[in-house]
Amino acid sequence: MLTLICTLLFFGNVFGNVPEKDLKSPDGNLVASFALAEGGVPTYNLKYKGKDVIKTSKLGLELKDGKSLLDGFTITDTKTSTFNETWKPVWGEVKEIVNHYNELAVTLAQKETNRYIIVRLRLFNDGLGFRYEFPEQKNLDYFVIKEEKTQFALVGDHKAFWLPGDYDTQEYSTVTSNLSEVRGKMKAAITPNASQTTFSPTGLQTPLMMKSKDGLYINIHEAALINYSLMSLNLDDKSMVLESWLTPDAVGDKGYMQAPCLSPWRTIIVSDKAGDILTSKLTYNLNEPTKFKDVSWIKPTKYVGVWWEMITGKSTWAYNDLTSVQLGVTDYAKTKPNGKHAANTAHVKEYIDFAAKNGLDAVLVEGWNEGWEDWFGKTKDYVFDFVTPYPDFDVKELHRYAASKGIKMIMHHETSSSVRNYERHLDTAYKFMKANGYDAVKSGYVGNIIPRGEHHYGQWLNNHYLYAIQKAAEYKIMVNAHEAVRPTGLARTYPNLIGNESARGTEYEAFGGNNADHTTILPFTRLIGGPMDYTPGIFETKVSVYNPENTSFVHSTLARQLALYVTMYSPLQMAADLPETYNKYMDAFQFIKDVAVDWDDTKVLEAEPGDYITFARKAKGKNNWFVGRTNDEVARTSKIDFSFLDPGKKYTATIYADAKDAHYETNPKAYTIRKMEVTNKTKLVQYCAPGGGYAISIMAK
Repeated sequence: MLTLICTLLFFGNVFGNVPEKDLKSPDGNLVASFALAEGGVPTYNLKYKGKDVIKTSKLGLELKDGKSLLDGFTITDTKTSTFNETWKPVWGEVKEIVNHYNELAVTLAQKETNRYIIVRLRLFNDGLGFRYEFPEQKNLDYFVIKEEKTQFALVGDHKAFWLPGDYDTQEYSTVTSNLSEVRGKMKAAITPNASQTTFSPTGLQTPLMMKSKDGLYINIHEAALINYSLMSLNLDDKSMVLESWLTPDAVGDKGYMQAPCLSPWRTIIVSDKAGDILTSKLTYNLNEPTKFKDVSWIKPTKYVGVWWEMITGKSTWAYNDLTSVQLGVTDYAKTKPNGKHAANTAHVKEYIDFAAKNGLDAVLVEGWNEGWEDWFGKTKDYVFDFVTPYPDFDVKELHRYAASKGIKMIMHHETSSSVRNYERHLDTAYKFMKANGYDAVKSGYVGNIIPRGEHHYGQWLNNHYLYAIQKAAEYKIMVNAHEAVRPTGLARTYPNLIGNESARGTEYEAFGGNNADHTTILPFTRLIGGPMDYTPGIFETKVSVYNPENTSFVHSTLARQLALYVTMYSPLQMAADLPETYNKYMDAFQFIKDVAVDWDDTKVLEAEPGDYITFARKAKGKNNWFVGRTNDEVARTSKIDFSFLDPGKKYTATIYADAKDAHYETNPKAYTIRKMEVTNKTKLVQYCAPGGGYAISIMAK
């Protein structure tokens, strides 16, 4: 049901400095204020329950040419309005989302240039969103952004959960420290990556999660990133002021704009409860409703894949061991196979059989197409054509076989960051997918971008990622983009964007390991903008079992690997380990078979960033619930009650938990499984091992 109440208040012909214009959230807990400081400088501030969240902070943009949009403004008009609707996502953590905000739109005129802009603020019960709007006008039509100068003036030296600011990667381990310690910890935080470009000793990524000394949880990010450069933050560690820092293009410019146009929303989510950050839908609410009339083809999916065996080094993506190949020139039928190529017809059929036997939906196959021998590190333009399989991969036979088993196939398009090459092949690649029964694609952007000099998160690349999503929708194809820009809620508008990586995922467990607290932080940071294809479910935590030369291990107990299907939300969930390993632990694998990938309701039972998170989620269209708990490196006791269950009903709970002697380093596969009857009055005290957790399936009787 949609309710729209609009109250317009006009303040025309107001010049010079004016008192602050206040905007309250619907529940009155948040107050945002806008004012012009001396010299006509736009400013805002934000309070929560009377406490300062953001002190008076400057707004504006520095332009490459002419006078910048930083000062010299007068207020010529203000409008306030209220909006309240309830909308239903195509897929999500809840069945319905309330979108309720109060809005203030301030028109600012720059007399010297005869230009004007609008600063629009929307205040929700869970936070603030604001953006710049550039209406069509004679003196501001085409312009180039040198830098956006949005400030977030913090009230103190907050505890922060941060990643180094970078134009090309988000795949760093989160550092937990006070903001004053960022500069001293930055060098160690910048670990090697396939493509990386840091920009400042105090540069930080968003979403930036913080906790103040008086117990406020604050999250800064952005929403609706369209035709604009990604925003990072640069910290002045003397004044504790964060300032926006956009990703440049190959020549150093940060945005080519043509009015009428908009900036993305700058977002501040705030609460005195950590769980409120996790359940906030502010980022989605600041995006437009879906562009698609028909969404029936968008299906939440649980899948297995030919992937982990290559990540660990057990198998290869490449068909042979040549170091140089050319598409259309190299005759693969005349080359010697290396004997380790995983994407072969017989082996893929084994994955299809496993998926069919265990009620999974789909199989992903990587390394199926020609070109993997020299795909990385050569800045090679024509690296893949996305339609030509290796000699041992029979596309049509696998299409037939999968269809006969009721299994869908997921295509893999690694671009090697040759974006120009991908775009010129995109239509042909998508047509090939549809002709062979592929309804979803995992795309990848590993390495430095071609055209050379462009960055992964610049305006041009962000437009490319959206173009690929829009083009995929024409073919009714779902997209799971890896190494792409971090999500900003665009999946509301384009729900075929069913997944992203855009952070350090499970693959890093085979590259030295993720920190034990990693998954207690990601839901507060990376997942604020949308779901992550984290690829959980690794049961064999010693990588050397698959590849004796790799001494990495998974920094998690087996029980927590199950919990991640609940705590790391995604409508696209992978059972990432090998079928032969799952067959050894089918009692534990039962949870992966049972757990839903789409939800009607979500509750946060316990949460503290960096320490622990416990979620309870209700399966879509059913009365079954699933609980997941992810724990950091400290042994803890979880205390929850089941009051979220329907009163008067009985349920069977199956609890997959760490054994008493479990430890993510020394005894990760020690787990217990027990059943018990529960009602909404049941309470549970459950031990969580270091790097551990638990998962519970709660089935209605």
